Amino acid sequence: MNPPLRARAPSFSAPDFRAALGMFATGVTIVTARDATGQRVGLTANSFNSVSLSPPLVLWSLARSAGSMPAFEHGSHYAINILAAEQHVLAERFASKAADRFAGVEFREGASGAPVLEGAAAVFECFNRSQYEEGDHVIFVGEVERCEHRAGAQPLIFHGGRYFMELPL
Repeated sequence: MNPPLRARAPSFSAPDFRAALGMFATGVTIVTARDATGQRVGLTANSFNSVSLSPPLVLWSLARSAGSMPAFEHGSHYAINILAAEQHVLAERFASKAADRFAGVEFREGASGAPVLEGAAAVFECFNRSQYEEGDHVIFVGEVERCEHRAGAQPLIFHGGRYFMELPL
């Protein structure tokens, strides 16, 4: 018997799918870059994952409809800032439609120009190695050129549509 060539149509609704995905606890990141004019861009994302140790690769994804897509699609570098528990306000700010998400935010310029947020639990400065269009998102694979972490930092956690600031027992 030949395997099917396509997946069957979903047996669930989009809200059911979103609710099921919400049961997977994740860390929270803010991905930052510079657009073609040098303006800072950044957004909250929890679609972060490691890919490879050699070479050091990570991935994240962004909705094709995102206003910041051109900056990430055409830019050579970005930084993935893994948020610490006390940075939940930043997660909300960078998830909003705020005009200047960086106003009053402490950051420094990364090696390739992407903003690196002060106080992050970890940071991965990446070369924009490859992109894959899948469904309504683009998957970005970054080759890590620099990384750092803050020893002892507690991570910000996202689960069921809410932020959590301490690890469960």
